[in-house]
Amino acid sequence: MASPSLRANTVPSKDYILWYRNYDSPAIRALVELSLRKTPEYGDFRLLRSEELSQGRVLRELSTNRSSLVDIANVATTAERETFLTPIPIPIDGGLLGFRVCLVMPKNLPMFSNIKNLDDLSNSNIRIGQGSHWPDTPVLQANGVKVITHTRFEILFGMIRKGRFECFARGVSEVLYDMEKEKDPDLVIEPNLLIAYPMPSYLFVAPGDHETAHRLQLGMERAIIDGSFAEFLKKYYGRAVELLSLHQRSVIVLDNPYLTEDSWNISRMALENLQRRLDILSR
Repeated sequence: MASPSLRANTVPSKDYILWYRNYDSPAIRALVELSLRKTPEYGDFRLLRSEELSQGRVLRELSTNRSSLVDIANVATTAERETFLTPIPIPIDGGLLGFRVCLVMPKNLPMFSNIKNLDDLSNSNIRIGQGSHWPDTPVLQANGVKVITHTRFEILFGMIRKGRFECFARGVSEVLYDMEKEKDPDLVIEPNLLIAYPMPSYLFVAPGDHETAHRLQLGMERAIIDGSFAEFLKKYYGRAVELLSLHQRSVIVLDNPYLTEDSWNISRMALENLQRRLDILSR
């Protein structure tokens, strides 16, 4: 049997189109490239940026099984998404996407000073901005939180500036990148709250694209075994854990009724191991 390195020379190079929001995220792009590099027996590859498609459009494109616009997307999982797409069931950020902090306008910071639990949040005048197609939206609504939505991610930043909502809830693994990209001194990270709910974030491919699914999962599993996945988490998310002072925040835990049993169990372990996970990433 030929070695992986020899076989790679005989396999044609393949282009993979990654959803533009993932491609533009240094962490997600790095993880996809790491997974593809760990599987040389599948051949060489090029990772390409997709057109600027909304999340809903990306999921519809993948579900057609014949899209020429996108091959791989990283989004939060739901039972529905795992039914009509193929997930790679390994949380790409170690489970951090379900841990959320608020981007706010400085003038609204006093609104958050007395929020200690879910009842406080639900009974306040705080509205949370989210994407229309994001699975976070029904999760927040199911827990009695007021939500304002839009189909385009970029538009939500303008909406918070105009006072359409008071909190743009962003994942711990996302928020520093958002701040650096926006470069807006009038947006700040609220310092006291951490909203936590089971929300694993997976790579997804089309339902019939078994080869890409196998390659990505094998690559991630090899990265976990050889320690490079842990190095990835530390490199891209350790800084966020430290700068956001997650240990010192009040944690509001929400229920997520929209997961499969397997994904719920994965997320439950992430929530239960939150303190250990934060300790490791902050070393």
